[in-house]
Amino acid sequence: MTPTRADVCAAAIADAFADDGELFASPMGLLPTLGVRLCRLTQNPDLVLSDGEALFLASPPPLFAPLSAERDVVEGWIPFRKVFDVIAYGKRHVMMGATQVDRHGNQNISAIGDFDRPKRQLLGSRGAPGNTVNNRTSYWVPKHSPRVFVEQVDVVSGVGPARARAAGPGAATYNDIHRIVSNLCVFDVQGEDHTLRLRSVHPGVSVEEVREASGCGFQVDGDVPETRLPTEEELVVITEVLDPKGLRFKEVPDQ
Repeated sequence: MTPTRADVCAAAIADAFADDGELFASPMGLLPTLGVRLCRLTQNPDLVLSDGEALFLASPPPLFAPLSAERDVVEGWIPFRKVFDVIAYGKRHVMMGATQVDRHGNQNISAIGDFDRPKRQLLGSRGAPGNTVNNRTSYWVPKHSPRVFVEQVDVVSGVGPARARAAGPGAATYNDIHRIVSNLCVFDVQGEDHTLRLRSVHPGVSVEEVREASGCGFQVDGDVPETRLPTEEELVVITEVLDPKGLRFKEVPDQ
């Protein structure tokens, strides 16, 4: 079984949650959901997963599959108001999308252009500020481009380490921008002054290709390794258990 780029991305997302232990994994979007469920089944059985609405599940169902009494075991109930208690408490790792990410790890999902007269109105900040100052936060970018990776975001929705420190301990104590996974590579914010650092490039992608596809600089420490390939076990779980319909290819087409 030959891994595709989407499979590599799913494994990279799974790795981002592998060392979390027992906390609430909160993926937003198709590939993040696939990666988190893959992690639960192969690396971190302690992850707490919901159905994306109000139920905690004992095991992850296939993507977008309706709940089944024969297959799924409900372990708990988390109405929407209770999610805010989890956010404030901090035992949570959220993976969000990002319309823009800058070299300081700030994220934008609010608007493009000047805030007073934006060219494009997006989702709004939503939960990004609270997520980034209370919970471990990662980002997923399905189409790596200079329009996404920018020198400075137009609007700060998710707060990066430098801004969190400048705002004081209330923002900085639990600020933890963990991973930024794209269809080309994996970043963290462990570069100088907590800026973007290239952790790995996906198989078939060069460091130069990542530079050309980015609108901001990032730190490179020596020889950058390739993102690992998923194991045979992980490929079976992805293709036969979690995503037999191949929905992942809608976000990351087969290479």
